[in-house]
Amino acid sequence: MASGKRVAAPPLWPVEARLAALLPDLLVFRKPRGSEHELATAQGVLLGVHVTGFTALMDRFSLSCKSEHDMDTLAHIFSYYISDIVEHVLCFGGDILNITGNVLLALWTVEQDQLSDIITLVAKCSLEIQEKFGIYHTREGQDLQLKIGLSAGRISQVIVGNEQRQYLLVIGRDVDGVQLAQRLAQANEIVLSWNCWKLCEQYMFEVEIMKEDEAVKLRDMRIIDPFDFDEHFYKCLDYLPHYRTSAGKLFCPLLYPCPKFQRLIFHMAGDILFAFLLSDILRTALELDPDSALEQTLRKHIMKNLLKKIDEGQPMEYISEFRTVTMVLVRLEFHKTAWMLHLCHLIQEAALYISTVIEKGGGQLSRIFMSETGCMFLCVFGLPGDKKPDECAHALESSFSIFSFCWENLAETKCISCYLSHEIFTSVRLVSISITSGPAFCGMVGAVARHEYTVIGPKVSLVARMITAYPGLVSCDEVTYLRSMLPAYNFKKLPDKMMKNISNPGKMYEYLGHRRCIMFGKRHLARERNKKHSLLDREKELEAFRMAQQGSLHQKKGQAVLYEGGKGYGKSQLLAEINFLAQKEGHRVLPLKLKEADSKQCFYAIQTLMAIFFEIDMCPAYYRQERLHKQLHGMVEESLHCLFNDLFFVKFPLSFKVSHMDDLTRQKKVKACFFQVLQKAMRETPLIFLIDEAQYMDAASWEFLGTLLSSVPIIMVMTLSPTFTLCGWAQHFLQSPQAIFVPIAKLAATSLLRMACWELGVVSIPQELQIYLLRRCFGNPLYCEVLCQDLLSKNILLFHDLQKEEEENSKWETLSANAMRSTMYSISPASSEDQELYVCTVKDDVNLDTVLLPPLLKEIAVNQLDQLSPEEQLLVKCAAVIGHSFHIDLLQHLLPGWGKNKLLQVLRALVDIHVLRWCNKSQELPAEPILMASSIEIIEQTKEERKSDAGSPLRLQEKLTLPQTEVLEFGVPLLQEAAWELWPKAQQTALHLECAWFLRDLACRCGSCHGGDFVPFHRFAICSTKSSSGTSRFCSYKDTGSILTQVITDKLQLPSPQDSFQFQTKSPRSQEAFTREHCRTEEEFLDQVNRKLAQTSPEKDMLTTKPCHCKEVLKLVLSPLTQHCLVIGETTCAFYYLLEAAAASLDLSDNYMAFLYLRKASSLLGQPSAFSFFKKHKVKICPFEEATFCCLRSEVCFNMGQITLAKKLARQALHLLKRNFPWTWLGVIFQTFLEKCWRSCSLSQPPDNPSENKKKLAILQQQVQCLSLLWQLYNLEATASSRRFACLATLMQENSAKESASDAQDGCVGPLGNVCISFNIMSTAAF
Repeated sequence: MASGKRVAAPPLWPVEARLAALLPDLLVFRKPRGSEHELATAQGVLLGVHVTGFTALMDRFSLSCKSEHDMDTLAHIFSYYISDIVEHVLCFGGDILNITGNVLLALWTVEQDQLSDIITLVAKCSLEIQEKFGIYHTREGQDLQLKIGLSAGRISQVIVGNEQRQYLLVIGRDVDGVQLAQRLAQANEIVLSWNCWKLCEQYMFEVEIMKEDEAVKLRDMRIIDPFDFDEHFYKCLDYLPHYRTSAGKLFCPLLYPCPKFQRLIFHMAGDILFAFLLSDILRTALELDPDSALEQTLRKHIMKNLLKKIDEGQPMEYISEFRTVTMVLVRLEFHKTAWMLHLCHLIQEAALYISTVIEKGGGQLSRIFMSETGCMFLCVFGLPGDKKPDECAHALESSFSIFSFCWENLAETKCISCYLSHEIFTSVRLVSISITSGPAFCGMVGAVARHEYTVIGPKVSLVARMITAYPGLVSCDEVTYLRSMLPAYNFKKLPDKMMKNISNPGKMYEYLGHRRCIMFGKRHLARERNKKHSLLDREKELEAFRMAQQGSLHQKKGQAVLYEGGKGYGKSQLLAEINFLAQKEGHRVLPLKLKEADSKQCFYAIQTLMAIFFEIDMCPAYYRQERLHKQLHGMVEESLHCLFNDLFFVKFPLSFKVSHMDDLTRQKKVKACFFQVLQKAMRETPLIFLIDEAQYMDAASWEFLGTLLSSVPIIMVMTLSPTFTLCGWAQHFLQSPQAIFVPIAKLAATSLLRMACWELGVVSIPQELQIYLLRRCFGNPLYCEVLCQDLLSKNILLFHDLQKEEEENSKWETLSANAMRSTMYSISPASSEDQELYVCTVKDDVNLDTVLLPPLLKEIAVNQLDQLSPEEQLLVKCAAVIGHSFHIDLLQHLLPGWGKNKLLQVLRALVDIHVLRWCNKSQELPAEPILMASSIEIIEQTKEERKSDAGSPLRLQEKLTLPQTEVLEFGVPLLQEAAWELWPKAQQTALHLECAWFLRDLACRCGSCHGGDFVPFHRFAICSTKSSSGTSRFCSYKDTGSILTQVITDKLQLPSPQDSFQFQTKSPRSQEAFTREHCRTEEEFLDQVNRKLAQTSPEKDMLTTKPCHCKEVLKLVLSPLTQHCLVIGETTCAFYYLLEAAAASLDLSDNYMAFLYLRKASSLLGQPSAFSFFKKHKVKICPFEEATFCCLRSEVCFNMGQITLAKKLARQALHLLKRNFPWTWLGVIFQTFLEKCWRSCSLSQPPDNPSENKKKLAILQQQVQCLSLLWQLYNLEATASSRRFACLATLMQENSAKESASDAQDGCVGPLGNVCISFNIMSTAAF
């Protein structure tokens, strides 16, 4: 829904129409002018609609913890609400100028003598809007209401910007008038500006004078004879040149009011294309002939990242995303005496500078608009395709640069006409900038015919409130302050202020700009050593440090070890371990952690290191000079102490010797003194420099360290990130023979799982948690740590005492982790015997695949995603919906308009940069990809290589070659999860439905196994639970609002018995990839049983039988199907496919995965009641499915050694199948007698209805399975009583087999004559 319920442009729209839908008619039909920045004026009527209560609604959402879900709901509410208003305005001939925040501005451009008629039309439009949409009740209890303002008169239009990006502005007194009218209006009121009141036909309106010469309140219109509004409407059509006059009768508001169109568009179950046509023809701008000149003009008014997606042909519903962005709002307040033309020049100059600075920092100037207080510039960092790692720091620095520029260049300018008189014309009165950061909806809002790309979220409202609360400052919220990672002394805490409709704005800070850094307080490293656990998998890295120690000791030369690794690979943790080892051996260690801002200060790293060396970094300021004097005494002559005044903020007297030195000589002398001091210190104690994030070191410090390394036997240990380009002196340092470069490798899977056990405080974790961690971490220890902490904070794990879990469980719901010890990853417990040992499991109602990423990890993954091209991003986002592994045919099904060649070309490009990789058929999950230290570096480096040979014919041919396997998986950690979270909820649901529809026909055994359900005849047994009309179980999502959902829900349903006879005639492209001969009839299944029982030569069979692909079906079809159904909330279908997946897992001898699927099925049914007559499942299932559920659980318990529980569940399944199994020896005797008389009784029964035979056959097959299981269970016990139960189970099994053969012969033809013999063979073998 959040993608814009009404925004779904037809796929056949040309580019010009898609561009026109984003822009007003004022731009589309604008006549070419000699100068783009020329001020144009026209007469018109302005309508401003302000949605009140929206900020209060966002505040309610911001107070909750479910931010992602709330953002989706919030965007859906606004998009749904505003789209109705947009369509209503378009029906009345209005031109939507913009949708800014919660304000819509529309314009009717006419001649001056037509203003009174158009004012009447707009007033009628406003009254209808208030009547139909004036109050919108939300489920959250916060109503949305409308305040409407009208103004009329002279409207000035100006376009500002450059040749690449331009912005339309409407300014003037009457624009201020509509804003004043909006402000004076209360909820559900319509206010006319005074000029509008003077120009209208006043006798037609019932009004109330609010303020003389300011505004009037419109109450109603007087419709009296002979006035007829229909005739007035047609009269006004002649004044509107771009209105569809041929469709005038169609759009007459009285004959066909707008709500009728809305019901047709969004509530009809009929033709979707017809609904599109109704909405499309509201604007003639969408039907213009192709015009390259017009297209180039329109493209200048749209953001470049949006243009790329339009050029790529992406549907509008695919463009919207939920992501974390940083907003910058700039407000320039002008004096009221400012001339209009001069004002436009000021806005033009400001726009050029702001757009240049913002784009250089990685942001976009989204829009420019006028407010009552001045001109507003809204800039956004982090839009799709623009995400950068340090966006908050870039936003703050860009904002301060803009702030300084506006005050220095725009505050006081000389008026040209007054130049000779030397008069100063002051135009900009105040400059204010506010910055916020947080999650937001970035996408389309509005109607199909007219929509805009906008940003919606609580932080958008907060940034507007902040600029009013803190005028004349560069202010930011606490999130921006923390995420920027800039030094605290660059900020100043601001006093708390009340903000309208925002209950808890949080702490606010003023950004003071980049000040000179100081060296104090930087002694400690970023991470502390873990005292409880040793460092994992870092023996090679530590060995490099030990070798450097030995080299420095024996060769008396300096040694440098540089560790390079991506974010989160444990560089800081490694330095903390080295710090501990060095101090343990008696070395003196000087640790330093650098930040990005430190690289801008010359000689800063050495300045700070020497302050730590002299031990003046932590001492009070008044004692600093005395401490430094003691340290320098005896090492540096007294007359040179004043050289350190500026470096260490001390005040030694200036000596005669130093006063005669120039700056260069002083610098050389300072370095010489440092060398002298360090050489003397090394004679006493070995010295080690530890520098974390050394890529932020300034060039002068690199130069000093290079000289120091060649002259002093010192040890330097540094860490680097591979994505940064180092300066020349740094490159020279790395090339030194005394420098050792050591790349940090990822953690091995076993080490990563050991780390997870440590973080969770357990000795064992289950298999699904192993898959969850390995797929998301890819050997990155930071990812593992953050994910484990996130799991603990979300309370989705259960912890069990290992010692108390050894007894056999009597209930399925309490089946403990101890029963699955063979499938768990375990670590050695602590040596203490009294210590309690725990294992953990995942809660039954938790789906780990849909657990949202922590914000830190999501930001990292989104940064990687935005490094890709738009077409690559779209492919990754669609693949993310399918899952970790996906088939290319299903992927192509989700990509609109993509051919196979284009798909393979983009896939090949993503495989080349290791974002995706082809699956190896022999590969087991969880898989470990071949990944270098930094995923972003891989993407950037390989993209350069790809550009160099992109034009090679051989390369192009290679790209279009289909690989041997058509299944891929993600090769970069977190990318699939982050890309999936970017989708709005409605589009997520629609895409998951598409996947479910595509896969449902493939959910069967492979061709080698001759098809059929994994639960024998499953589809036949549930056919009676479906409605007679054949409606879909997915149809409950038909009213979600997504057009894509409405199209596909008519197709989706559970597999029907009729489907089994259509497999030979259907030939979709995807079926060939998974299975060949789909045989699902009972004849084919029983024929397969006959053939297998008659086989006498296993060796010959191994040569002739095709390899089984049921494992691939489980992995690529059944398992994803359950996920798709769970995500969209189709619990009934999810339960069906969970049973199929559990049965398939048991066939493949994967007992633990079967247990996992059945546990998910248990959570869907809910907690069982203690009393059977109170038992009521949350999911409606038939008795056969409930019996199958019990039978599968019994088999899983049998494999786990839970014998008692397995017997109980098998008996329960038989009871549901109308076949009871006795509990006592007396019951065994009586039941044996009945079973021996079965044949004669069954022959006397009349034949069943043929339509029921298939369902009965499924029930009989399930009875045979339960009885076979009971025979195995009782055979485990060597007692006479158990042998009686086993013999009874065999007898009942034989009778069920005979009945099954009899029913099959009565109901159908085929090779069923030998079935009875086959089952008799089985029964005899059982005895």
